[in-house]
Amino acid sequence: MLTNRAKAFYNEKKHLIDKDDLKAYDGHDTVGMVCLDSSNTLVAATSTSGLFMKKKGRIGDSPLIGSGFYADSNVGGATATGLGEDLMKGCISYEIVRLMKAGYHPQEACEKAVFDLDRELKLRRKQAGDLSVVAMNKKGEWGAATNINEFSCVVQTEKEGLQVYVIRNKEGKIDKQQATDAWTEEYMKNEIGYVDEEKWSK
Repeated sequence: MLTNRAKAFYNEKKHLIDKDDLKAYDGHDTVGMVCLDSSNTLVAATSTSGLFMKKKGRIGDSPLIGSGFYADSNVGGATATGLGEDLMKGCISYEIVRLMKAGYHPQEACEKAVFDLDRELKLRRKQAGDLSVVAMNKKGEWGAATNINEFSCVVQTEKEGLQVYVIRNKEGKIDKQQATDAWTEEYMKNEIGYVDEEKWSK
């Protein structure tokens, strides 16, 4: 069953594609999670709607162990979102866990993995798609990084109640801040979005 709102959303995005004015990930998000339970078992998972108007049979990074997600209860776990074809080139979730195993804090591991892959992609073909990651180690310490202006994530630990964080890339430096009410309101307006159903339902 197709609602008027869903049809309007589709038609609006289709119009932007026809004008070559739509990025692959506009309005389509991946949900990734890393969880450490009371018995010290770590799990990671992802779920995604994938690319808008994707070709039949296209598989991104989300279902691929090592790219979209990876966990080792002896070390930590990580998940990724962004342009799957680029995230796969670095097996980025595995790489973050490998770095944590080598002694990196989750924040350091996330930043190193993202910035190294971003640099490598730009050397190979002059551009890199969106790369955003979150990670947690077996101590419950977490990190996040991105190569785009900002992305958001939700964190809850034994020491910290449920919080939304905005992860910003400021000229190659990662800044993590709790989301303000103003940011949340703007996010809901832009990301959830208003669709002119009367205009686009036709």
